Amino acid sequence: MSADKTLGGAGTVPLSAAEAMTSTTAEPVADENGRASAATWRAFRREPLGLLAGGLLALLVFVAIAAPLLSPYPASFGENVLRPPGGGEWFGTDALGRSVYAEVVWGTQQSLLVAAAASLIAIAFGTLVAVVGAYFRSIDGFIGVVVDLTLSLPVLPLMILIAALVGPSTTTIILVVAAFSWPEVTRIVRSQALTVVNLPYVDAARLMTTSPVWIITKHVVPTVTPVIVVSVVVTASRAVLSAAGLAFLGLGDPTTWSWGRILYEAQQSGAMSSAWWLTLFPSLAILALVLSATLLSIAYNDARNPKSRRR
Repeated sequence: MSADKTLGGAGTVPLSAAEAMTSTTAEPVADENGRASAATWRAFRREPLGLLAGGLLALLVFVAIAAPLLSPYPASFGENVLRPPGGGEWFGTDALGRSVYAEVVWGTQQSLLVAAAASLIAIAFGTLVAVVGAYFRSIDGFIGVVVDLTLSLPVLPLMILIAALVGPSTTTIILVVAAFSWPEVTRIVRSQALTVVNLPYVDAARLMTTSPVWIITKHVVPTVTPVIVVSVVVTASRAVLSAAGLAFLGLGDPTTWSWGRILYEAQQSGAMSSAWWLTLFPSLAILALVLSATLLSIAYNDARNPKSRRR
């Protein structure tokens, strides 16, 4: 064989052969990520429960954004006290004659705000602690002890204690929920990050630069992003339940309507057992958000799993 057609000879490699070699051995990582994302989306579209959950979650977000267009803000009182659903009042009225429909609609805005803000804070802090601990193994043991200790604490009594001491407000609820949600995120992301930091391409990155920040942001965090996405959805649903529980105990923001406050008002008025609609509709709203978030995370996790896609 002539030298110009061999890679080991003294001749030059033809341009077409060089291009072929580059295309097979140096494929951009962005293309691989793009193909993986496209495959995940195709698999997700074949999950009916995932699409239904996504549509329900999108509906709740729409209700929260369009609350001023869907209903006026709940009045201080009304004439029709404890009116059952029907006759112009879709969800009935409460003990002060206020529209339960308006309370649920405006409560969606507050409940989603608390869920989104608390979950984002918990995800950001939990992910930071997880990837830093996984990369710097000298402090990983200490982080593991702190996470295990925090997860072993009685969460609900501590949340009640802190919220009662600081005072009820939206900011307090967000910070309290986030403070007890980040350890679970850290444990999930840390288990994945410990595997990533030992991969060959991370070792190669250490030879290229001595900056841990560059390696973590460019290589570790993008790899664990699918786990972070699942954690966001799950953490948001737990934040809704925690915020509703605190509001039901009278530790929510008394100046803003939320689903938990509707239940608290029904309990305080003594009409919770007789007026079934006071608890039904806010409870259905909480169930819809938690169930849609849980099903969405399950469907996404199955869609990004190649073994699930092959079945």
